[in-house]
This record gives sequence, structure tokens and C-alpha cells, in this order.
Amino acid sequence: MAQTPATDTYEMEPMLPEENSRALEDLAIDLVAKANALAGQTNPMVTSSIGNLVRSMNCYYSNFIEGHNTRPREIDNALRQDFSLQPERRNLQLEALAHIEVQRAIDSGNDDKSGPLTAEYAIWIHREFCKRLPDEMLWVHEPGSQKKIRVGNGELRNGEVQVGKHVPPAATALPRFLARFDEAYNPTQFSKVRQIVATAAAHHRFAWIHPFYDGNGRVGRLMTHSMLKRLGIGNSLWSVARGLARNIREYKTLLADADEPRHGDLDGRGALSQKALIRFCEFFLNTCVDEITYMGSVLEPNELLNRINVYTQEEVAEKRLLKGSFSLLREALLFGEFERGKAQAITGYGERAAREVLSRLISKSLLISASPKSPVRLGFPLDVVDRWFPALYPASQA
Repeated sequence: MAQTPATDTYEMEPMLPEENSRALEDLAIDLVAKANALAGQTNPMVTSSIGNLVRSMNCYYSNFIEGHNTRPREIDNALRQDFSLQPERRNLQLEALAHIEVQRAIDSGNDDKSGPLTAEYAIWIHREFCKRLPDEMLWVHEPGSQKKIRVGNGELRNGEVQVGKHVPPAATALPRFLARFDEAYNPTQFSKVRQIVATAAAHHRFAWIHPFYDGNGRVGRLMTHSMLKRLGIGNSLWSVARGLARNIREYKTLLADADEPRHGDLDGRGALSQKALIRFCEFFLNTCVDEITYMGSVLEPNELLNRINVYTQEEVAEKRLLKGSFSLLREALLFGEFERGKAQAITGYGERAAREVLSRLISKSLLISASPKSPVRLGFPLDVVDRWFPALYPASQA
């Protein structure tokens, strides 16, 4: 039997787990500590380069959660404006570019200036994302019919939807539910620890409201990414989407469980289950901790240098790179960048030989720069990802 659409914002309560949830507070504190350690692990210039890689990875996993399997190579090609001749694959590439461009705006501070956990910010993300999509991807089927509805750029839905067993609020009630969302997650009323917990809870409650006909999952994950970034926890070195996608069954199960009504008097005081919300928040924060731990392990300087060294030796043996390549890559990793003219001193080679080593690395995007004469820094082309960052992507996709 279908549920009746919610008609009162009480139906969305509780908005937050109880304040005495020690397990969640401990997770939040652990998350802050690990995020701080990761942020100080690499040179800022290297972090910037890795950010480009992580944005593509975030896009891949966020699309995967939505059932859109855009392969890493296709995303990489799209970034170079190399699109598939197959319309369906090309559309998926354009969708990937839209995601990356919106996240780049968030990461560079060129996003909407409202708080990340607000309806205004959600509308900004949705508008920026949808306006970059091909028209074919802006249509969904009306529930229970074959009629198609166009998804407006940043426009709230004006009809009813059902997501699995869950019936989100009626379209006419969306302004009230979104106003309650803004009020409940206003960060000025919380400590930093409580804001972290609120970010996890808001991830579910935004999905519960389901304000748009399509794109709610991506919008919610980008809102979360932005909030974690503003809290000083999120950065361009890790992505929660990877962890959610790698545990997609549990993610979707716990999202659905938190839609359930309260189970008796010992399950909080709102209409929805307090215990289920706590379980979702614990899962979400544990996923964040796990992803930071993973990136911390692959970015550990000595281990990363060792993997780069092994890779370089093999490439030199196959004559795809020249001897002396590792010394330049090591310099870029440890110091962030170096002037091109220093290649001779770093390699110990003569000017011509050093220039040839440098040119080969640049041609393979292992070293990159803003202009032909500017300093070079480490690049992370897709071809080296599985060697330098094991398990970043599934083995079948890398």
C-alpha cells in the first residue's frame, strides 16, 4: 500500500541524532584528526595536481552510484574534448564533464556563497549541473505513465514522485520542508563536531525531501563535499563518493532504513527512526574516515616514491622513458615544482641530455606546467594511476 505524501515537516524529524551520541562524536573527532594529517602529507602544488585526478575519480564513483558507468578512460578523453561517436557514450561523457566542472567551481571557491547545507545552494548546484547536460539527459518518465517530464535547471519538481517505498513530500510542500532543512542545519548553532554529524544527517534528509525530479543524489553528494571542505575536513585529496560506491548496497540500504518511521517509544521522539538515522550517520562518517585512511596510505611519501621508482625503472627498461627520469619526478613530488633550467643539476646530465629527459616526461604528462616556459610540477595521467595509486579505481576499470 502506497504511503501518503508527507504534509507536515514533523514527518521529517528528527533532523539530527541525539546530542549524547558518543560514538558519533568520537567518529567526528577521529575524522578531523585524520583529515588534518592527510592535508599536511603532501606539498600544496602536488595536492593541486592530485585534485584534478580526484575530481575525475569522484565523478566516476558518483555516476556509478546512479547506475551510469562512465569509464575512467572516457572521462579522461572528455577532459581533452575527445568524445565518443556513439551518442549514448558521448552524453555520459558530457554528464561527467558537468560534474567535474561544478566540483571545480566548489573547490576553487567560485560556488554559490550561501551555506552548503541550504536549499539555495542545492538549487545552485542543480542549475549549474543541468545547464551543462545535453537535452536528452534532461527528461524523466512521469511516475506510473510513459509521459516524459523535463527536468528544469535548478527548478523544484512540481509533481509527485516515489523512490522505492518512500513517498517524498508533495510538490506544494517542498518550500516548507526546505525551509526546515535550512533551519535545522544552520551551522551557526553547532560546535564543529556537531556540524560534522549534521553533515551526515543532512545527506539523508536531503535525499528524503527529493526536491528535484532528477539529480538529487549527485546534488546531495556535492553539497556534502562542499560542507566538509568548508569545515576544513574535505579537500582535493579524497572523495567520500568512492567509499559510498564501494559499499553501494549498504549505502542504499541504510538510506532506505532511515526513511522508516519510528519503532516505538525508545526510538526517539520524531516521526522517523532515530536509531536508523544514527546507523546511517555512523556508516557515513566511517566511510569518510576509511577514505582518508586509504588516501593517506597511497600518498605516504616513501611508499609513493618507491612505486614511482619501480614504475620509472620499468619504463626506462622498455625505452619509453630515459634514464634520469626518476630524479626529476622525485624533485617534483618532494618540492612541488622546479624551474626547467634546474633539470641539468637535478639529473647530473649535460644540458642537452637533461633537456631530453625533461621533454620526454612532459610529453607523457608526467610533468606538467602552466606554460611552455613556466616551472614544472608532477602530473598524474590516467596511464599511471593503477601503478601509483593502487585500487583507486576498480581493477576492471582503471
